[in-house]
Amino acid sequence: MDVDSLRSSLTKHGQEHLLQFWDELAPFEQTKLFQDVSSINLVKVNSYFQRAMTKLTEAGTKLDDHLRPVPEEQSASTARMKSNEIKELSSLGTKAISEGKVAALLLAGGQGTRLGVPFPKGMYDVNLPSRKTLYQLQAERLLKLQELTRQETGKQCVIPWYIMTSEHTKEKTAEFFKRHNHFGLLPENIVLFEQEMLPCMTFEGKIILSSKYEVARAPDGNGGLYRAMHASGIVQDMRGRGITCMHVYCVDNLLVKVADPLFMGFCVRQGADCGAKVVQKLFPTEAVGVVCQVDGRYEVVEYSEITLQTAERRRDDGRLMFDAGNTCNHFFTMDFLEQIVNEHEDDLLHHVARKKIPFINDCGERVTPTQPNGMKMEKFVFDVFRFSQEFAVLEVMREDEFAPLKNGPSSAKDSPGSCRAALLNLHYRWILAAGGHFIDAEGSRLPLIPPRRSRSPVSAEIECEVSPLVSYSGEGLETFVSGKTFSAPLYIDTDEIQNGSEANGHGRSSPQAKRKFEE
Repeated sequence: MDVDSLRSSLTKHGQEHLLQFWDELAPFEQTKLFQDVSSINLVKVNSYFQRAMTKLTEAGTKLDDHLRPVPEEQSASTARMKSNEIKELSSLGTKAISEGKVAALLLAGGQGTRLGVPFPKGMYDVNLPSRKTLYQLQAERLLKLQELTRQETGKQCVIPWYIMTSEHTKEKTAEFFKRHNHFGLLPENIVLFEQEMLPCMTFEGKIILSSKYEVARAPDGNGGLYRAMHASGIVQDMRGRGITCMHVYCVDNLLVKVADPLFMGFCVRQGADCGAKVVQKLFPTEAVGVVCQVDGRYEVVEYSEITLQTAERRRDDGRLMFDAGNTCNHFFTMDFLEQIVNEHEDDLLHHVARKKIPFINDCGERVTPTQPNGMKMEKFVFDVFRFSQEFAVLEVMREDEFAPLKNGPSSAKDSPGSCRAALLNLHYRWILAAGGHFIDAEGSRLPLIPPRRSRSPVSAEIECEVSPLVSYSGEGLETFVSGKTFSAPLYIDTDEIQNGSEANGHGRSSPQAKRKFEE
């Protein structure tokens, strides 16, 4: 180990403090620290810091005078589409899937820290009747979509599933999938790869030590996707499979329609190289990023970057002028993605996330701060929108497709409880639309509009879950429920309906409780 050379390089770049405890370390600790520090590209890291801080100083600048909504000819809303148009677009997406041109790409580098668990967020269970995790729900939606595509086109097809993990989540995710037999998917069609880890830094630009011989690191944000795809050979793998477009999405949306044929078909029809699925903002000051144009280029603008006056502007029909709430559901063509990876990745700026980062003080003591003491540098997946030449936006119904899991069980919003309620509510509406009905304990029919209780977003009387293996988005349920009456809780799986007191085992009932579909 050339420690003198390393020390000289660190001093040159203002990071000499990383070796301040060198003489106190055991030989194996010295080796670990030497390798850890030597792996850091100090020129790049310092450059990332300077650019991120410059962006941070500009963060308070309001963008009102630079904003324009997405042009109407480049956007559409499923709520205002006619049924025949929805069918045509879905068929167009299904055709692309049947030809092996569509991939799904999951952003799953985050841990469940805010949820209070020490494992990847995708392994989280929001306490559905089935007790299925985020990973399992998404895997089964892919399986069902492949089945529906075969039924519609007569072609065997595969939707490859690429999953970007991080140093914190890759091993646990791989083991989880293996333990559950990849949820019925073929292992060769699930491709895990890892995003880069960047050093955490103080606000003065000093790299933080998490121990005397370890640098504090964090994933480089979901925008680290593009560098990770290049480093892991994912672009070449996609090209080798004949992929021409993909659905990129975040792990934490319980209602996500993976590789949604309607979204794929809409973007294909528009000739888009890049697209976003959005939901209407609930109110002007909702804390959600807005998809719009900034000086003619497409971006996601944070709610803090516009004034209240602009946030409250409305169109002639009463809708908010800037109402396209970002859901992290994106469409990319392979050509666009390769352009980003090969030409623009270095142009993407890091954003600053102020964090409470445990550190080693000058006395060699580990300190757990109570206030933000440093920053993680992150890129966002949507930072590439500004390079798009043909952008498209599809607005969907929030209650049908967007229930993000961001906060712990004690939170009222974006929590396990609110996500669970959103899915149960959606599936309740599926049953009603398919001709089924629910009755309460007294035998009275429940209303078509789900009731609400003060303490729970969804009443226990309408607890209802449909397995993704039975229905991808509400289709095909008439055979099972039309003209029938149910009492909650109701769980519909591929080979059974558990109803009322039968559905008391979280998706597992006794043989006597099972009612086979073939009966």
